[in-house]
Amino acid sequence: MNAPATAGMLRALPAEHRNRLMCFAREVSFPQGTRLFEEGGKADRFWIIRTGTVALDMRVPGRSAAVIETLDHNQLLGWSWLFAPHSWHLGAEATSPVRAYEFDATAIRSMCGDDPALGASVALWVGNVLAHRLRSSRTRLLDLYAPYGSGSLL
Repeated sequence: MNAPATAGMLRALPAEHRNRLMCFAREVSFPQGTRLFEEGGKADRFWIIRTGTVALDMRVPGRSAAVIETLDHNQLLGWSWLFAPHSWHLGAEATSPVRAYEFDATAIRSMCGDDPALGASVALWVGNVLAHRLRSSRTRLLDLYAPYGSGSLL
């Protein structure tokens, strides 16, 4: 895994930007089995996982949802909040009890719009996470559904 995708906000953002974002953090907890969001739903918040694990999944027509990646400590949960139309591209479920920092997406987008340097830092952080998740999605779906060897040269 590449460092920007897994390093978490604590290492991905400059201290000044991280501290400003943390002023908006709210501590939350979710029991195992809680669905945090569904594909297509309104992406109005995001989380930094403190403890526990969350599985990201993708609906596959005619099959059960495919787990794309499992997230844990210090990882960003949710990137769809930053990009219009602000709808979740994956689903997420707590696979163990989870404690996290929750952020209101509208407030953070507004703050980023008011401070271009902060906005650029957040966009780079979330963009790196997004790129990693897209690679993970492609790899996982090829592992699950492609004929043997079909993805080796792509």
